[in-house]
Amino acid sequence: MHALALVLAYLVGSVPTAYLVGRAKGVDVRKVGSGNMGATNVYRTLGAWPAALVLAIDAAKGVLAALLLPRWLGLSDPQIWGFLLGFVAMLGHARPVFLGFQSGGKGVATAGGVFGSLTPVACAAAVAAFAVALGLTRYVSLGSLVAALVLPLAVAATQGVRSAALIASLAVSAFVIWSHRSNIARLRRGEERRLGRPGRADAAAREARGARH
Repeated sequence: MHALALVLAYLVGSVPTAYLVGRAKGVDVRKVGSGNMGATNVYRTLGAWPAALVLAIDAAKGVLAALLLPRWLGLSDPQIWGFLLGFVAMLGHARPVFLGFQSGGKGVATAGGVFGSLTPVACAAAVAAFAVALGLTRYVSLGSLVAALVLPLAVAATQGVRSAALIASLAVSAFVIWSHRSNIARLRRGEERRLGRPGRADAAAREARGARH
């Protein structure tokens, strides 16, 4: 049953939401904007509503893997398995089997679903930190990095320093920082793009659609 849970969590995480939403609009999001399969690239390329849909579904993948799968499968320690399955879902999101294990998203929204369902107060603190950093700088990547650093601190404050939640939050924080290594390099060089108005990068999307007709 545990092996089945791991496989299911990975498959849930592997659902390429941004790719599917983009394809529904005639655009391969891997070939426009930053090429990343996350809500930010969808926002820049296709607009706010498609990005909101991607964000919601990617977060729901984390909820499904971390909260619902352990209960549905009757796993012995649903919280510990919830964190483990949530992390596996993030791995699936980053390297989705349905797209040949190519680079997917960076796992922030899925991590939000995991911790939002299992440690909502700590997750709210991380989301608030993200919002403040984004509001001050308009760098989504910097907001994600700040949230990744705040999350373990918030988990330690609310769950204790010997909790499984803290171990999970440290692992997720490290994963998010690692997945943003190219963004960190661009931030250091002053080349990272700030978040602008939705659809500002949609010229490439229109070209991609036009090439299909």
